[in-house]
Amino acid sequence: MIQYKSTRGSQNMKNGAQAIIKGIAEDKGLYVPDTFPKLQAAIEDLLDCDYRQVAAAVLPQFLTDYTEEELAHCINSAYDAKFEAEEVVPVVKANNAWFIELYHGKTAAFKDMALSILPYLLTTAMKKEKEESKIVILTATSGDTGKAALEGFADVPNTEIIVFFPDAGVSQVQKQQMVTQEGANTHVFGITGNFDDAQTGVKKIFGNAEYAEVLAKMGCKLSSANSINIGRLVPQVAYYVWSYVQLVKQGALKAGEPMNVVVPTGNFGNILAAYYAKQMGIPVNKFICASNENKVLTDFINTGIYDISGREFHVTNSPSMDILISSNLERLLFHLSGNDGDEVKKLMESLDKNKKYEVSDKIKEGLKEFYGGFADETETKEAIGKLYKENNYLMDTHTAVAYKVYQDYRTQTGDETPTVIASTASAYKFAEAVCDAVGLPKFRNGFDAISALNAFTGVKVPKGLQNLETKKVLHTGVVDKEQLWDAVKGSLE
Repeated sequence: MIQYKSTRGSQNMKNGAQAIIKGIAEDKGLYVPDTFPKLQAAIEDLLDCDYRQVAAAVLPQFLTDYTEEELAHCINSAYDAKFEAEEVVPVVKANNAWFIELYHGKTAAFKDMALSILPYLLTTAMKKEKEESKIVILTATSGDTGKAALEGFADVPNTEIIVFFPDAGVSQVQKQQMVTQEGANTHVFGITGNFDDAQTGVKKIFGNAEYAEVLAKMGCKLSSANSINIGRLVPQVAYYVWSYVQLVKQGALKAGEPMNVVVPTGNFGNILAAYYAKQMGIPVNKFICASNENKVLTDFINTGIYDISGREFHVTNSPSMDILISSNLERLLFHLSGNDGDEVKKLMESLDKNKKYEVSDKIKEGLKEFYGGFADETETKEAIGKLYKENNYLMDTHTAVAYKVYQDYRTQTGDETPTVIASTASAYKFAEAVCDAVGLPKFRNGFDAISALNAFTGVKVPKGLQNLETKKVLHTGVVDKEQLWDAVKGSLE
């Protein structure tokens, strides 16, 4: 049976259900599997499977304490008609890459892939563990996690969900998606700060024993919908297995041949899921980590030094990646260190105190599986315009960062291994920037840009973004970055 342990050395093991409920370990580390399970199904046996069946081949390997019936209920309830694409995740070739379109869920972003199933995994876990406390989902978002989590947990019995987002650091469409969210148990706050401030504030609340006591007296217990929760990460592994199967099915690969994976990422969760897929047995040659101008991950992969001291924070046209403190990197450090929790704890303490750390030679050696690159705003727009003009394929700004970095990688290495790019959001979520990239004029707001982009390209507007501007704003709170606990307590009183 797979057990979960902390990246920071605690020996207090949890089963899958317990780790999902708790969200973050008592020593502030993140839960990781004590061993990597192997995919039991042969790739050839998955060629005729739909997405749900592939997910059903992946999730039971990690969540061994769930029954087959429990996981079937979670998977079939999550990946149903709420996804507009019949295949859930289309894998589409454009130019020299295959795009894994992860944005066909209710909120038009890849976070739907995990956050459609997390509420089912969590409520099932609560029943299994006879958990009677109300679970409070506390989440920081750089734009997409918040709406996907709100959508997933709205009116789920015995839960409350509280989301913090940088008030001036998300797109107009992203903000409108969150502040119009319905549901008696939903609470949404802008903060006067950036995503790192929101994430740091949320982690401090999780790590505060006094707050936990206050919540316990209220009959509440914290959990997370961020990718710090292992129940968020594990479902993401499935779509990398799925994409490999699709490349084999399309004739781009023979089973056993490797692919490359390109992921635009700030918090490192989405690319870590690809790393987990490789540990399960999916052949991956290179993990290509794409950053925007907040290129702390690029610099780290290239030097082994993670340094945010004095680093300027850039607000870009790919705002979901405007992140300097990359939470999920901690999990990779743990795996590459040989599961050395004490070493990871020291690195995280150094990041907290000194705003930097340098990893060991052993970890640096493991980082050779990764390539780090970045694209600035101009390069991002140019990538969108060029691919649309030449291949009639429309990307959002984050996917465009990945595409540009992949072109750099090919030029530098000559590597022509078949490559998948994680396409993480609909272009309509960042319509103003995409309009600019394809040569349309600037618009008064994001909603006018959606209409114009639709008229220009004919690409369908996702249901969740249609008529968004007419929805009633239900959440108007904006709090100081130091006052997150007050907002949490006030939401629950």
